[in-house]
Amino acid sequence: MGLHWRRLLPLLLGLLLDPWGTGSFPLEPCRTCRDLASSFLKGLERTERENFGGGNTAWEEEKLAKYAHSETRLLEVLESVCGKLDFACHQLLEQSEDHVESWWFQGQQRHPDFFQWLCMDTLKVCCPPGTYGSDCLPCAGGHQQPCSGNGKCDGEGTRTGTGLCMCSLGYGGSFCSECADGYYEAARNESHLICAECYRACGRCSGPEDSSCLRCKRGWALHEHRCIDIDECGTEMAHCRANQFCVNTEGSYECRDCAKACVGCMGAGPARCKRCNKGYQRDGAKCLDMDECATAQEPVCTRAHEVCENTDGSYRCVCAEGHVRRDGECVEDKPPDTPAKGFFDEVTEDEVVVLQQMFFGVVICALATLAAKGDMVFTAIFIGAVAAMAGYWLSERSDRVLDGFLKGR
Repeated sequence: MGLHWRRLLPLLLGLLLDPWGTGSFPLEPCRTCRDLASSFLKGLERTERENFGGGNTAWEEEKLAKYAHSETRLLEVLESVCGKLDFACHQLLEQSEDHVESWWFQGQQRHPDFFQWLCMDTLKVCCPPGTYGSDCLPCAGGHQQPCSGNGKCDGEGTRTGTGLCMCSLGYGGSFCSECADGYYEAARNESHLICAECYRACGRCSGPEDSSCLRCKRGWALHEHRCIDIDECGTEMAHCRANQFCVNTEGSYECRDCAKACVGCMGAGPARCKRCNKGYQRDGAKCLDMDECATAQEPVCTRAHEVCENTDGSYRCVCAEGHVRRDGECVEDKPPDTPAKGFFDEVTEDEVVVLQQMFFGVVICALATLAAKGDMVFTAIFIGAVAAMAGYWLSERSDRVLDGFLKGR
């Protein structure tokens, strides 16, 4: 039976994506084979009575017996063994297809454990529990209870690994049969060991109490079976950088920065300075900020329109009030000069309407005067109309009109 085309497509896709097989497949083939065998057995369970149920029982039993060991059922199982993108499974299935067919048609009765037959005995990618490596040698501590049951054997159940023990937390030794540092034997019999944690300062102990210490962790000193914290700061065991001070902690110490006012210090704050930093001066026990602006005998800011402003530990030169810095110079803060506006620059729309009314009034009065041929009555009416309209318009703008006349606009 050739490889079914439906299972060939995912494998071809995997080869296209990773033609050299460098990143598509896991490094541990035993796990791939184990998953394949598990999926194969699930497929057998799923197809055990598939498409049967109800009707002629005798006929069904006859057909079911033929289907149970048929090539049709095997194909149905194999088509769903591997996921669509599980390239490692498809590759392994392609390599082992003939073996699977042989087991299906000839070896089921003699080898009922499909996983052991395929992965251990035939493909030789897995080992029995408690063994490791190409020859399936016993793990450290023996194959019955590797690593004393307190750790994992490197490569157990596979054809890889070193067989050495990787102990669980609290356990140590080549076979994980001892308690690690910081743990003590809480219980032990011929087959099991239980390790519990010591008091936090103990490196080795005989019990959980702080008085059960046999050896101390680093930063502690043993005194009458108790671990006492070592003051590294007081014993000059600490190593802090210049302009730092030491703070003792349980089992260790910390280095913290001195205050800005200090050059060297014995603790936190400006009162613990060894010497005062530049820009500070001693005031009693403290190093306080020096006001360079107030104490200088000569002005420290000498450029035009500059004043001195004190800062913490120093000072800076800023522009005097009413001035801003432009192009490195302090200049007066005022808007740029603009040309003066003429009399008619600010005339509003309402004022334009009034001017139009005055103009037409003057024209009408002039026409009336001419029609009266210089009659004094009409001349008086004309002059009065002009004066009334001019007074009406100038009543709200007298100041601006006068200012405009005086400026010649």
